Amino acid sequence: MAGFLENYEGNKERTDRWIATFANGRLEAHIVEFNADKGFVLVQAKAWRNQEETEPAGIDYAFGYREAYNPNMKRWFVEDTVTSALMRVMALVMGGTEKATKETMEQVKINDATKPVEHDYWTTKFGDIPSYKTAGEAEQAGIPSLGSSMDEIAKQLGGELVQEAPQCSHGHRVFRTGTSAKTGKEWANWSCVGKKPDQCEPLWLVFTSRGKWEPQV
Repeated sequence: MAGFLENYEGNKERTDRWIATFANGRLEAHIVEFNADKGFVLVQAKAWRNQEETEPAGIDYAFGYREAYNPNMKRWFVEDTVTSALMRVMALVMGGTEKATKETMEQVKINDATKPVEHDYWTTKFGDIPSYKTAGEAEQAGIPSLGSSMDEIAKQLGGELVQEAPQCSHGHRVFRTGTSAKTGKEWANWSCVGKKPDQCEPLWLVFTSRGKWEPQV
Protein backbone atom coordinates (compact mmCIF):
# COMPACT_ATOMS: atom_id res chain seq x y z
CA MET A 1 0.00 0.00 0.00
CA ALA A 2 2.93 2.33 0.61
CA GLY A 3 3.79 2.09 -3.06
CA PHE A 4 0.22 3.02 -3.92
CA LEU A 5 0.32 6.15 -1.78
CA GLU A 6 3.64 7.20 -3.29
CA ASN A 7 1.76 7.92 -6.53
CA TYR A 8 -0.07 10.81 -4.85
CA GLU A 9 1.11 14.30 -3.96
CA GLY A 10 0.83 15.51 -0.37
CA ASN A 11 -1.08 18.69 0.52
CA LYS A 12 2.12 20.59 1.34
CA GLU A 13 3.88 19.41 -1.82
CA ARG A 14 0.96 20.52 -3.97
CA THR A 15 0.72 23.89 -2.24
CA ASP A 16 4.46 24.44 -2.67
CA ARG A 17 4.17 23.54 -6.37
CA TRP A 18 1.30 25.99 -6.81
CA ILE A 19 3.27 28.83 -5.21
CA ALA A 20 6.31 28.02 -7.35
CA THR A 21 4.20 27.85 -10.53
CA PHE A 22 1.85 30.79 -9.92
CA ALA A 23 3.53 33.06 -7.39
CA ASN A 24 0.84 35.73 -7.92
CA GLY A 25 -2.04 33.27 -8.07
CA ARG A 26 -5.18 33.34 -5.97
CA LEU A 27 -7.41 30.62 -4.50
CA GLU A 28 -10.94 30.79 -3.11
CA ALA A 29 -13.22 28.22 -1.48
CA HIS A 30 -16.97 28.59 -0.94
CA ILE A 31 -19.45 26.28 0.81
CA VAL A 32 -22.21 25.60 -1.71
CA GLU A 33 -24.35 23.42 0.58
CA PHE A 34 -24.05 22.28 4.20
CA ASN A 35 -26.30 20.09 6.35
CA ALA A 36 -25.13 19.52 9.91
CA ASP A 37 -27.91 17.04 10.69
CA LYS A 38 -27.24 14.78 7.71
CA GLY A 39 -23.52 15.41 7.92
CA PHE A 40 -22.52 16.53 4.45
CA VAL A 41 -20.93 19.55 2.82
CA LEU A 42 -20.33 20.54 -0.81
CA VAL A 43 -17.45 22.96 -1.43
CA GLN A 44 -16.54 24.87 -4.59
CA ALA A 45 -12.96 26.04 -5.16
CA LYS A 46 -11.70 28.56 -7.73
CA ALA A 47 -8.16 29.30 -8.88
CA TRP A 48 -6.62 32.30 -10.62
CA ARG A 49 -3.10 32.08 -12.06
CA ASN A 50 -2.36 35.79 -11.63
CA GLN A 51 -3.91 39.03 -10.40
CA GLU A 52 -4.81 40.15 -13.93
CA GLU A 53 -7.31 37.34 -14.51
CA THR A 54 -10.86 38.48 -13.83
CA GLU A 55 -12.30 35.01 -14.40
CA PRO A 56 -10.95 31.90 -12.64
CA ALA A 57 -8.65 29.61 -14.61
CA GLY A 58 -10.27 26.57 -12.99
CA ILE A 59 -13.28 25.56 -10.89
CA ASP A 60 -13.60 22.28 -8.99
CA TYR A 61 -15.67 20.71 -6.22
CA ALA A 62 -15.32 18.39 -3.25
CA PHE A 63 -18.12 16.55 -1.43
CA GLY A 64 -17.61 15.60 2.21
CA TYR A 65 -19.75 13.07 4.09
CA ARG A 66 -19.10 12.91 7.83
CA GLU A 67 -19.90 9.22 8.26
CA ALA A 68 -17.31 8.27 5.63
CA TYR A 69 -14.52 9.56 7.90
CA ASN A 70 -12.77 7.55 10.56
CA PRO A 71 -13.85 8.50 14.12
CA ASN A 72 -10.80 10.66 14.78
CA MET A 73 -11.46 12.81 11.69
CA LYS A 74 -15.25 13.25 11.79
CA ARG A 75 -15.09 16.51 13.75
CA TRP A 76 -12.94 18.06 11.00
CA PHE A 77 -14.81 16.78 7.95
CA VAL A 78 -15.77 20.33 6.84
CA GLU A 79 -12.21 21.64 7.07
CA ASP A 80 -10.91 18.55 5.29
CA THR A 81 -13.45 18.95 2.47
CA VAL A 82 -12.47 22.60 1.97
CA THR A 83 -8.82 21.57 1.75
CA SER A 84 -9.72 18.80 -0.69
CA ALA A 85 -11.54 21.25 -2.98
CA LEU A 86 -8.54 23.58 -3.02
CA MET A 87 -6.15 20.71 -3.74
CA ARG A 88 -8.38 19.51 -6.59
CA VAL A 89 -8.57 22.89 -8.32
CA MET A 90 -4.80 23.36 -8.01
CA ALA A 91 -4.26 20.00 -9.69
CA LEU A 92 -6.82 20.89 -12.36
CA VAL A 93 -5.02 24.09 -13.34
CA MET A 94 -1.44 22.84 -12.97
CA GLY A 95 -1.98 19.29 -14.26
CA GLY A 96 0.64 16.58 -14.01
CA THR A 97 -0.80 14.63 -11.07
CA GLU A 98 -3.84 12.89 -9.61
CA LYS A 99 -6.44 15.28 -8.20
CA ALA A 100 -6.68 13.38 -4.92
CA THR A 101 -3.82 13.93 -2.47
CA LYS A 102 -1.94 11.45 -0.32
CA GLU A 103 -3.89 12.55 2.76
CA THR A 104 -7.22 11.85 1.03
CA MET A 105 -6.12 8.42 -0.14
CA GLU A 106 -4.92 7.56 3.38
CA GLN A 107 -8.52 8.11 4.50
CA VAL A 108 -9.69 5.73 1.79
CA LYS A 109 -7.18 3.14 3.00
CA ILE A 110 -8.41 3.43 6.60
CA ASN A 111 -12.07 3.26 5.60
CA ASP A 112 -11.51 0.17 3.44
CA ALA A 113 -9.79 -1.57 6.35
CA THR A 114 -12.54 -0.74 8.85
CA LYS A 115 -15.57 -0.81 6.56
CA PRO A 116 -18.60 -2.11 8.50
CA VAL A 117 -21.07 -4.66 7.22
CA GLU A 118 -23.60 -2.96 4.94
CA HIS A 119 -27.31 -3.65 5.19
CA ASP A 120 -30.12 -3.28 2.69
CA TYR A 121 -32.11 -0.57 4.41
CA TRP A 122 -34.93 -0.76 1.86
CA THR A 123 -36.02 -4.32 2.71
CA THR A 124 -34.59 -5.27 6.11
CA LYS A 125 -34.68 -4.07 9.68
CA PHE A 126 -31.40 -3.87 11.58
CA GLY A 127 -31.61 -2.74 15.21
CA ASP A 128 -33.46 0.59 15.27
CA ILE A 129 -33.10 1.20 11.52
CA PRO A 130 -36.55 1.29 9.86
CA SER A 131 -37.31 -0.76 6.78
CA TYR A 132 -39.01 0.45 3.59
CA LYS A 133 -40.65 -1.43 0.79
CA THR A 134 -39.28 0.82 -1.95
CA ALA A 135 -36.57 3.46 -2.41
CA GLY A 136 -39.34 5.96 -3.19
CA GLU A 137 -40.95 5.30 0.19
CA ALA A 138 -37.60 5.86 1.90
CA GLU A 139 -37.03 9.12 0.07
CA GLN A 140 -40.44 10.38 1.19
CA ALA A 141 -39.30 9.69 4.74
CA GLY A 142 -36.29 11.91 4.17
CA ILE A 143 -33.72 9.21 3.38
CA PRO A 144 -32.29 9.72 -0.13
CA SER A 145 -31.42 6.68 -2.19
CA LEU A 146 -27.87 6.20 -3.40
CA GLY A 147 -28.96 6.82 -6.98
CA SER A 148 -30.72 10.12 -6.32
CA SER A 149 -27.90 11.33 -4.07
CA MET A 150 -25.21 10.52 -6.61
CA ASP A 151 -27.22 12.13 -9.42
CA GLU A 152 -27.35 15.36 -7.47
CA ILE A 153 -23.68 15.21 -6.52
CA ALA A 154 -22.72 14.45 -10.14
CA LYS A 155 -24.26 17.76 -11.17
CA GLN A 156 -21.86 19.58 -8.85
CA LEU A 157 -18.66 17.53 -8.81
CA GLY A 158 -16.11 17.60 -11.59
CA GLY A 159 -13.71 20.35 -12.53
CA GLU A 160 -14.05 22.92 -15.22
CA LEU A 161 -10.85 24.23 -16.76
CA VAL A 162 -11.67 27.74 -17.88
CA GLN A 163 -10.11 28.98 -21.11
CA GLU A 164 -7.18 31.31 -20.61
CA ALA A 165 -7.81 34.99 -21.28
CA PRO A 166 -6.68 35.97 -24.81
CA GLN A 167 -3.58 38.12 -25.15
CA CYS A 168 -2.55 41.09 -27.25
CA SER A 169 0.70 43.02 -27.43
CA HIS A 170 -0.08 44.57 -24.02
CA GLY A 171 -0.54 41.25 -22.18
CA HIS A 172 -3.62 39.32 -21.04
CA ARG A 173 -6.91 40.98 -21.93
CA VAL A 174 -9.55 41.72 -19.27
CA PHE A 175 -13.11 40.35 -19.43
CA ARG A 176 -15.67 43.16 -19.18
CA THR A 177 -19.46 43.34 -19.32
CA GLY A 178 -22.03 46.11 -19.31
CA THR A 179 -25.37 47.32 -20.65
CA SER A 180 -25.75 49.48 -23.74
CA ALA A 181 -27.27 52.89 -22.97
CA LYS A 182 -28.89 52.97 -26.43
CA THR A 183 -30.34 49.46 -26.75
CA GLY A 184 -30.50 48.31 -23.12
CA LYS A 185 -28.83 45.05 -24.13
CA GLU A 186 -25.97 43.46 -22.22
CA TRP A 187 -22.56 43.29 -23.87
CA ALA A 188 -19.23 41.62 -23.14
CA ASN A 189 -15.73 41.73 -24.54
CA TRP A 190 -12.09 41.02 -23.88
CA SER A 191 -10.54 44.47 -23.46
CA CYS A 192 -6.95 45.50 -23.92
CA VAL A 193 -5.19 46.73 -20.76
CA GLY A 194 -3.04 49.17 -22.72
CA LYS A 195 -3.48 52.94 -22.55
CA LYS A 196 -5.08 55.00 -25.30
CA PRO A 197 -4.24 55.77 -28.08
CA ASP A 198 -2.18 52.54 -28.26
CA GLN A 199 -4.99 50.39 -26.87
CA CYS A 200 -5.95 47.42 -29.06
CA GLU A 201 -9.50 46.95 -30.34
CA PRO A 202 -11.72 44.86 -28.03
CA LEU A 203 -12.68 41.29 -28.92
CA TRP A 204 -16.48 41.33 -28.82
CA LEU A 205 -18.53 38.40 -27.51
CA VAL A 206 -22.12 37.23 -27.95
CA PHE A 207 -24.28 35.34 -25.45
CA THR A 208 -25.16 32.06 -27.15
CA SER A 209 -27.95 29.51 -26.66
CA ARG A 210 -25.45 27.42 -24.64
CA GLY A 211 -25.60 30.01 -21.89
CA LYS A 212 -22.06 31.34 -22.41
CA TRP A 213 -20.32 34.39 -23.79
CA GLU A 214 -18.53 33.27 -26.95
CA PRO A 215 -16.47 35.03 -29.65
CA GLN A 216 -18.48 37.04 -32.15
CA VAL A 217 -18.13 35.65 -35.68
